[in-house]
Amino acid sequence: MSTNTTSSTELPTDLSTGLSTGLPAEAPAGLSTDAPANASAQASTEASTGTATQSSAGPGAAVPDAARPAAAEPGPRPARLIHNEATTEIPVHLLFRDDPAPAPVPLRPAVVARRQGPGERPGDRPPARRPVKARPRPVPSVDPELTERPARVLPGAAGVAAGLCGVAGCVATSWWAGLVPPLTARALGLPVSAGAGLGPAQWAAYAAAGALGMFGFGGLARGRTGRAWVLGLFGRYRGTVRRTGLMWVNPLLLRRRVDVRLRHWRSEPMPAADGNGVALRAVTLVVWRVRDTVRATLGVEDHETYLRECVEAALARVPVEPLGTVRSSADVAGDTLTRLVAADAAPVGLEVFSVRPVRVEYAPEVAAAMHRRRIAALDAAQRASVLTSVVDSVEDTVTRLTMRGLVELDDYERKVLVKDLTVAFCAGRGDTGS
Repeated sequence: MSTNTTSSTELPTDLSTGLSTGLPAEAPAGLSTDAPANASAQASTEASTGTATQSSAGPGAAVPDAARPAAAEPGPRPARLIHNEATTEIPVHLLFRDDPAPAPVPLRPAVVARRQGPGERPGDRPPARRPVKARPRPVPSVDPELTERPARVLPGAAGVAAGLCGVAGCVATSWWAGLVPPLTARALGLPVSAGAGLGPAQWAAYAAAGALGMFGFGGLARGRTGRAWVLGLFGRYRGTVRRTGLMWVNPLLLRRRVDVRLRHWRSEPMPAADGNGVALRAVTLVVWRVRDTVRATLGVEDHETYLRECVEAALARVPVEPLGTVRSSADVAGDTLTRLVAADAAPVGLEVFSVRPVRVEYAPEVAAAMHRRRIAALDAAQRASVLTSVVDSVEDTVTRLTMRGLVELDDYERKVLVKDLTVAFCAGRGDTGS
């Protein structure tokens, strides 16, 4: 009887000691120390199975080879189940199998990462668009030959002298032809002549004297301060006259008067928008003058209309704010408008000094809504200030009463007092405001 009991278990001494005490025991020669805890569990399961088989067969029965522990036979080293920054699934059949040697199962490691949400998967992302560089805005240009240069003119005395010479020639020709009455000839100090009559020579003298007189008197011009003349001959630019006083200009030249003084132009209400895209109407004041007369006259059809269009285009690109809201934003908008309009007007000979919005108001279609919004904002601000004042007054009153020892209040009485004081102060504020 004692012999059967002793031979019922034939586990290795080191393995049975480790299982009974719960401490890590030295593994048999066939087991690898790198295997996880499930390998020891498998060994204990197989050992218990073999023990039960041997006890049921009898004390003298031999244990078959398939029932012996697999640790007695050396086998290939199993693959590691835990890798750096990766994990794999543990197959269930590795825990409950009767194979003599564990065979490595090739599994693809799954990297542990954050679960992607909707819109983050590669299929959900829109195709990446390459940043498109903004094309530079073309700068207006005019004919480079249109450059102002001074025109050749003569003093006005030369024109007067030529005109007087023409008149004198006409009188002399008339006396030569005998067309001057004797009384007129004696008054002019001319000798009385019988006259040779109107012949070809007389008519030629008349033509020459008349042309000289007309050419002399017809070329007289008066130059004014702040005005200039742009001269052209048969469509070709001949120069600009900026002189003042009496002068003589070739009467065959076409004259175009240009105002070169410093000018202020107040525009009509133009469409604009604020930073939020709300439609506005802005009136601007532009300070400008003509710097190059030939470009302002010949480079563009009408330089005043061109300047107006430049201001309207700048207002469409620059957001403006209603006056009285933020002063710094109004200054920034004015500086930006000035820079844009000056850059657009410079190629046509216009010099822009400032473009300032002098009146900004909401467009008719949004004026009523914005008026109600502003009133509501003012009302909310007024209510907030009144509430802050009332709370400060109630706090000061309760603090003074308690600190001076005039009253002793518990929490309930304090709440009642605060409520009554708040109602009283709010009613007083409302009566004063009404």
